[in-house]
Amino acid sequence: MSDASAASAALAHALTPVELFLQADAIVKTVIVLLILASAWGWTVIAEKLIRLGVLHRRAARLVDSVQDGLPVASVADSFGEASPDDPLVQVYRAMVDEHTRSSDLQQTEAQRDALQERVHRVGQLAATNAIDHLHSRLQGLATIGSVAPFVGLFGTVWGIMNSFQGIAASNNTSLAVVAPGIAEALFATALGLVAAIPAVIFYNRISGDISAYGKRLTAFIGVFEVELSRQLSRKGDRNGLRAA
Repeated sequence: MSDASAASAALAHALTPVELFLQADAIVKTVIVLLILASAWGWTVIAEKLIRLGVLHRRAARLVDSVQDGLPVASVADSFGEASPDDPLVQVYRAMVDEHTRSSDLQQTEAQRDALQERVHRVGQLAATNAIDHLHSRLQGLATIGSVAPFVGLFGTVWGIMNSFQGIAASNNTSLAVVAPGIAEALFATALGLVAAIPAVIFYNRISGDISAYGKRLTAFIGVFEVELSRQLSRKGDRNGLRAA
């Protein structure tokens, strides 16, 4: 093997990711570690959100199908009572049923029945908003990673290139063997920044869309509850009217 081939093989070995990290200075190493930690945290959030939303959507479909014949408004349906209490759909349903139960003695006049429907609507909307806010927790972290990670990687690149130029000036040698390792270390930081940022941006949009779709499902469920409540209150109003006559 010629001297040039030997030098090329040694250079290729030196440019592996592990060697690049070990050869980098403290600043570039810090940037690389931060980007790796940010990427790991981002993937943890992505996996947790995707699994959670997938379970919620499937569970919501089953729960809504279980009450096709009519949604109880005075008590929690059996299928909802058996579901997980931390399910947002269950929480919204229980909040509206509880409000209906607390107002059981305020349903005599038409004005009271209208006020009950308004309170139930507000309670359902508040519960749904709280549930959606909880689903959005930690999601802003993905947006932060997506917007900041490329610049953090760029900072590491600029710092690494500056060190490379200083090394060139100190050695007075511009050969590839001298320049390549420092530039590779710098570009490695940029690559890690993109590796952290791209999935964060993609899945932030994906998860935000899934949460929005689930929010619409909660809103639709509140509407179903209100329709059934209005129907039952109208029947009660008709009976009161007949007794008064």
